[in-house]
Amino acid sequence: MSTIIYPSPIFGPIPSRRLGISLGINLLPADGKMCSFNCIYCECGFNEERRPTLPMPTREEVACKLEAKLQEMQAGGQLPDVLTFAGNGEPTSHPHFAEIIDDTIRLRDQYCPKAKVCVLSNATFIHRQQVHDALMRVDDNILKLDTVDEAYIRQIDRPTGTYDVKRIIERMKAFHGHIIIQTMFMRGVWREGEMVSVDNTGEAFVGPWLEAVKSIHPQQVMVYTIDRETPAQGLEKATHEQLDAIRDRVIAAGIPCTASY
Repeated sequence: MSTIIYPSPIFGPIPSRRLGISLGINLLPADGKMCSFNCIYCECGFNEERRPTLPMPTREEVACKLEAKLQEMQAGGQLPDVLTFAGNGEPTSHPHFAEIIDDTIRLRDQYCPKAKVCVLSNATFIHRQQVHDALMRVDDNILKLDTVDEAYIRQIDRPTGTYDVKRIIERMKAFHGHIIIQTMFMRGVWREGEMVSVDNTGEAFVGPWLEAVKSIHPQQVMVYTIDRETPAQGLEKATHEQLDAIRDRVIAAGIPCTASY
């Protein structure tokens, strides 16, 4: 198993399939993974195999390192298209997430005003008012919703705490459209005790998911599939045809949608 642990607090820039030239902001420790999900497809590996020993970066450290990197990129004539909160786990779990967002917007406005501020989140902390308000201030509030099937969530996304998908959907509605839904579609099987299908490309999954998406009224939907090596074996990419068909159904519902293969 070859998975990725990102530097912290700044990494990249790297080319993103969905976002362009992305400068990463990792609010989690640099030597391991810390996440409220334990997804079997996560490029950072399983939580239990990547326990960190270092602390999260401080608010001051994030701002200092980000400013230094932006100054370096400005001098080199290559500014990022997007400042992306991602990395070794769930960014909104940082206790000073909201303040770091404010610092990031200030530095973006100073050094690269055309760049977007983007957060990739699994949505497990959007019930916190400070997190909700901070996500309302970013350009791209990208929240995960892989399915509305509770059993699939437990088997594939594997939340580490309480997770109620109906509650998550209601909290997503509270963004009043300032939200981009991100969904992983894949095929194959995974064995943990017994063989489990991971295929969420069929109508039993896509139909209810699409109804939930329509009820949320997002500004956009991003459907994608596996791109890097996964910690679980037996997972397969969704086909171009499957992703295109799902994308087209979202677009037919009046919602902009992209598919990344």
